[in-house]
Amino acid sequence: MIVVTGAAGFIGSCLVSGLNAKGYEDLILVDDFSRTEKAPNLEGKVFSQKVDREEFAEWLDTNHKMVYFIFHIGARTDTTEFDTAIFDKLNLNYTKKMWQQCAEYAIPLVYASSGATYGLGEHGYSDSHELVEKLKPLNPYGDSKNDFDKWALKQEDAPYFWAGLKFFNVYGPNEYHKGRMASVIFHAYNQIQEKGFVKLFRSHNPEYKDGEQLRDFIYVQDVVSVCLYLMKNKNQSGLFNLGTGKARAFLDLAKATFHALNLEPKIEFIDTPEDIRDKYQYYTQAEMGKLISNGYDKPFTSLEEGVKDYVQNYLVGKRYY
Repeated sequence: MIVVTGAAGFIGSCLVSGLNAKGYEDLILVDDFSRTEKAPNLEGKVFSQKVDREEFAEWLDTNHKMVYFIFHIGARTDTTEFDTAIFDKLNLNYTKKMWQQCAEYAIPLVYASSGATYGLGEHGYSDSHELVEKLKPLNPYGDSKNDFDKWALKQEDAPYFWAGLKFFNVYGPNEYHKGRMASVIFHAYNQIQEKGFVKLFRSHNPEYKDGEQLRDFIYVQDVVSVCLYLMKNKNQSGLFNLGTGKARAFLDLAKATFHALNLEPKIEFIDTPEDIRDKYQYYTQAEMGKLISNGYDKPFTSLEEGVKDYVQNYLVGKRYY
């Protein structure tokens, strides 16, 4: 059995689809399945059982001998949530319990960390373990992910193989339920459909022109590819960045969305809201050397290729992966 937590969510459901495509069907899906808006993400997927996230620890104690691998993708990811108790419960303590069980039962574990751990990037974007204690995330979500990374690196008892994946800006199908937390590409597409133009934040940093704020955007199918690679190649445990290693401008993203629809770009700029202006990231770029030196050699999808596939094959017609 292969366990996927957060299985009804964006990345988790895409991972389930990727596993199915490789012939894996004995899957245990873990999530809060009461959220019916996520149900379409699992339509057509093949799996063995759904387990409520609150019941999973007990389920694993009973069934651990049959579990081959765990992908712990589930998390509270709302960067605008400031109730730290929610993050302590769902992102920190929940993952600690799972880690301890995987260590005890010798189950390999891949879990979702985040590029949000890097804060404003004042210490760079290296996934070196020595950097983790210095990082200063910008919100409770980022804090919760970095707090777990720090905790994990201090543990003497660990799963025999583990990887914490620092996801950068992931985009792609099955994020329809995410609302304001969905990718900029998702919102750009909807703005084009509704208004015929895209609004981007104006730059308030003299070093960057409007729309030239930079992010490392990674297509969700590349994330799935890396997860499958790590399941098969348990070479080195640790934290791994998961971006493309190439920062791109929001202006490039917006233009790519228009081009995928065969439309001329129409872009307007609006002020960045004052409540997030002092915490706004103008640049992120994952250092990808560690994953590549680990043996992963598949090229990452370019922004233009990824946006075209996402828009034409999924957003148009609201199809799922």
